[in-house]
Amino acid sequence: MYIINFLKDYERIARFRWGNFEGLKGPGPVIMIPIMHSGVKLDLRTEVIDIPRQTNITKDNAPIAVDFLIFLRVMAEFADRAVLQVEDYRSAVIGLATTTLRAVVGDIDLDDVLSQRERINNLLRERLDSETERWGIKVTNVEIREIEPEGEIQEAMNKQMSAERVRRAVVREAQGTREAAITVAEGEKQAAILKAEGIRQAEILTAEGDQQAQDLRAAGYAKALDNIEKIAKGINENTLSLQYFQTLKEIGASESTKYIFPMEFTGLLKDFLNKTKKD
Repeated sequence: MYIINFLKDYERIARFRWGNFEGLKGPGPVIMIPIMHSGVKLDLRTEVIDIPRQTNITKDNAPIAVDFLIFLRVMAEFADRAVLQVEDYRSAVIGLATTTLRAVVGDIDLDDVLSQRERINNLLRERLDSETERWGIKVTNVEIREIEPEGEIQEAMNKQMSAERVRRAVVREAQGTREAAITVAEGEKQAAILKAEGIRQAEILTAEGDQQAQDLRAAGYAKALDNIEKIAKGINENTLSLQYFQTLKEIGASESTKYIFPMEFTGLLKDFLNKTKKD
């Protein structure tokens, strides 16, 4: 009489014959003869072990409760070690993980424990993997699920966080006020620059206008003088005499009975009479 075990691809049996280890059998059918054979079945898939919550002391003497998960698998090439080197590798891994966690957390301050979970995960994985290798176990990952400080520490942390939030709010408000003041000052500066530039341009335009007006007036005066000079060149003594006679005519039409003539007029009159005699 014998028993046939059909093993899946991820299963192996450590078969013993009369108590002597024969090796790992599987996958496929494996024959077991009662009394003669005995065996231990192994699962090569990755399994998860939940490490219960435990209290640890940080480097700065702060008690915290931590629970985490370990992902591991039995290595096919060293699966016999999981049977021959350790009685119950799962219980061994749990005990090793507990002591390793205490050692890792004890070297880290509370703030770092709370903020550097990934670093702690890697430290735990590396240390566990180096220890479990002799059992044919590969630790593939470690994940901390929760870190919870004790009540008093949690209350102190909450107060600290509240104070930090207030500080950040004050800093942000101060920065906002500063930026607003800078913006206003910059605006006033630009306005003053534009105003000064406007006044300068207006003064330049006014000065240019005044200069052009003076130039035009000067040109008008020059043209008027040229015209006067041309007219004066065409006036002779006869023209002046006739102008004097016209003036005498207008004087005679007035109501005055006494007239005063300048000496130049009598001289001009003599010259005019002499010319009329010659003509």
